[in-house]
Amino acid sequence: MTDWTDPDAFAQVLEHVETKEKGNCFEDFEEGDVIEHDPGLTLTQFGNEGWMSQTLNHDPAYWRTDAAEERGFDEPPVHPDYLTAATLGITVEDLSEKGGYFLGRTDVRFPTAPVYTGTELHVESEVVNCATSSSRPEYGIVSWRTRGKDAETGDVLCSYERTNMIPRREPVATDGSGAAAAKDDGDDGPDLPDEFIAPDGGYFEDFVEALEAADDENAAVAYRHERGRTQDDVTVASLPLSTLNTAKQHHNVDVMSDSPSGDIVTYGDVTRSTALGHARSDEETWREVGFDDESFHTFVAVGDTVYAFTRVLEAEAAASSDEAGTVTFEHIAFNQNDEPVYSGTRTAEIRTRPS
Repeated sequence: MTDWTDPDAFAQVLEHVETKEKGNCFEDFEEGDVIEHDPGLTLTQFGNEGWMSQTLNHDPAYWRTDAAEERGFDEPPVHPDYLTAATLGITVEDLSEKGGYFLGRTDVRFPTAPVYTGTELHVESEVVNCATSSSRPEYGIVSWRTRGKDAETGDVLCSYERTNMIPRREPVATDGSGAAAAKDDGDDGPDLPDEFIAPDGGYFEDFVEALEAADDENAAVAYRHERGRTQDDVTVASLPLSTLNTAKQHHNVDVMSDSPSGDIVTYGDVTRSTALGHARSDEETWREVGFDDESFHTFVAVGDTVYAFTRVLEAEAAASSDEAGTVTFEHIAFNQNDEPVYSGTRTAEIRTRPS
């Protein structure tokens, strides 16, 4: 009788058996399809605090009852970064577990805020576009509109549109016309301002004053943040799995050993949230409004350090509270080699100076 656990015999078995694959290929998506994602997730205090602590998001309103009540919350709410990551994580098994490049996300909004722990999150995605990739015939490009809902009320808690390259079962023939154009040899380099101005503080008025000073010069309000966060097993493997993100890129070292990174890589929302945590530590955040034009430029792996850079784009007095104004930022996360790894615009309400 054959011992199936004999290494030689078992190796032959593995060569012949079928692999039960997970995830979907490009051909499985059709514009207009609506996908209901299982199993859903209950947003817990443990998950919320775990996410915030590991990404250095230490705004006291999300930790302490007194600070939450001062901000107008009934209790410390779910942090929007954790909510966003959980909404996307639940979708991975159906949408992007097969791999492929995360091309971007935009129109991240929180229609029902605040959200409190104990809420059961149910997520659905609608396929809004399917396209051929001319430069990569083994992939197609799919965009989804995803909505994270309160399972009890049906209220939308988080919504966004994201776009990924998704592997095809069969590559298509192309002429390669989608390849990136060659750089212009006559390019003299970036057109940068003569001066970079940092605000004196983190209140709304500090950003307004810095923008006004920049208007009088060839200047930009832009600065880097001192803190960095080196990626470890918790941020790279544990945090994505806590949001049900099953993508092999984050937990299967064997598969990723032959990838360009050579190792498992950080969930993009961990990279993003870490950089935003650095930025928020230098401002008086009141509320998060939304995010647009988010891109992930290269992978982040165990041992890489995530830093953050901020450019202030505009400020206006209108906000949901008389105690805040609205500021739009561009945030860029970069690694220890000063390479951008994430970028996006963020609109937030920033506390005004106490009178």
